[in-house]
Amino acid sequence: MRNPFALQDVLNRRLFLKDSGVALGAAALSSLLPATAGAETAVTAPAIGLPGLPHHLPKAKRIIYLYQSGAPSQMDLFDWKPEVAKHRGEDLPESIRRGQRLTTMTSGQAKFPVAPTIFKFAQHGQGGLWMSEIMPHMASIADEFCMIRSLHTEAINHDPAITFSQTGSQLAGRPSSGSWASYGLGSENQDLPAYVVLTSFGSGRPDDQPLYDRLWGAGFLPSKHQGVKFRNKGDAVLYLSNPPGIDRTARRNTLDRLAALNQQHFSKIGDPETQTRIAQYEMAFRMQTSVPELLDVSTEPQHVLDQYGPDVKRPGSYAANCLLARRLAERDVRFVQLFHMGWDHHGGLPAAIRGQCRDTDQPTAALIKDLKQRGLLKDTLIVWGGEFGRTIYSQGGLTDTDYGRDHHPRCYTALLAGAGVKTGTTYGETDDYCYNITRDPVHVHDFNATILHLMGVDHTRLTYRYQGRDFRLTDIHGEVVKGVLA
Repeated sequence: MRNPFALQDVLNRRLFLKDSGVALGAAALSSLLPATAGAETAVTAPAIGLPGLPHHLPKAKRIIYLYQSGAPSQMDLFDWKPEVAKHRGEDLPESIRRGQRLTTMTSGQAKFPVAPTIFKFAQHGQGGLWMSEIMPHMASIADEFCMIRSLHTEAINHDPAITFSQTGSQLAGRPSSGSWASYGLGSENQDLPAYVVLTSFGSGRPDDQPLYDRLWGAGFLPSKHQGVKFRNKGDAVLYLSNPPGIDRTARRNTLDRLAALNQQHFSKIGDPETQTRIAQYEMAFRMQTSVPELLDVSTEPQHVLDQYGPDVKRPGSYAANCLLARRLAERDVRFVQLFHMGWDHHGGLPAAIRGQCRDTDQPTAALIKDLKQRGLLKDTLIVWGGEFGRTIYSQGGLTDTDYGRDHHPRCYTALLAGAGVKTGTTYGETDDYCYNITRDPVHVHDFNATILHLMGVDHTRLTYRYQGRDFRLTDIHGEVVKGVLA
């Protein structure tokens, strides 16, 4: 019988467009298929990346991205401006603001009173990095960090700014940085995803800006490259547990039958997403064993748990996720991303940011020390940062002990540590008001280009053809920031 859907298939846009990239897509997806269908031990090698990658010898085999969602206040944490204390309460000079676009939250203010930080700063480590008193644990390992003070972005509101930093575009729908890494470099672990995402709620502002799954989505890349989010409650990954009355053998037999049907469908239609579906079923089956073992921290020595702080045994906390990130790194997961919400402090900043630092300071330092002690820091890249900075002027009222800060895209701070990074250094400078960059600006595209470079990828050459155009994480921009490289 003639296929009644043949004409529909021919006209299907996805099937039409995929032909132009079938060779590359097949190469990337061939590693997903089991070596021998139907055998539980069929997959014997991890998924490789694209031919020709890495482009050069990588410094980092893996990345742990500690994303501080909501935009940490750089002048309260890292970028100390002692001179601004002289101007406390004064209206921010127009010569500094230069007509900057403001959000609707402060555009109606009659004045923009300068609000110096109330926190004490000191220099730490041989590199003399300035750090706030509310980050004592990270300050104690200051020489492990490269502090970039001159990041800047075009986006002034949270959602487009987070989307921009993660995908290279303010518009939703592009692949995330972790998806690009998975697509280009593949996985070194056959039993866990190449890209894992963990989320936590901050105590500084529990009702902070929400996160959307598209932030770790694969966009137009094959869907196998999207981030796998581990949940904070219940099963870490949905549907890993067998349904009642179904044992592992029965599930294996079911998957074998599904694989045969999907393979038959692929042989007729040729849609690469069918291969992805087969691979995802197989990965889920293997994760039934690998994920429970990963999450079981009962074998961790007490002194290691103590290092991460009192929240380490609370599932879904930042501390617990940092420990889990180390365990994922040990298992060679390519890209681990922790999103910690709660940094959006338009009001009540001093109290709220103390809460955020209680959440993150000790676990971040513990993660880096733990990786180093295990010999993993030398080939793991750590990134700490958010989507933009905060304004030196106060949003709303200013008192001796309280103030808020609005969004500020012109300058903000991020930290790098680990593989290939020039540690114990500060890169870039801002003016006395922490408002404008005065030396060595680093754009978001430059930042992403540098991250890819450390992973052995030339950002201009990692592309994917979609709708007649070659796309990449850095769009048509970006330069590697050589001044932060070891």
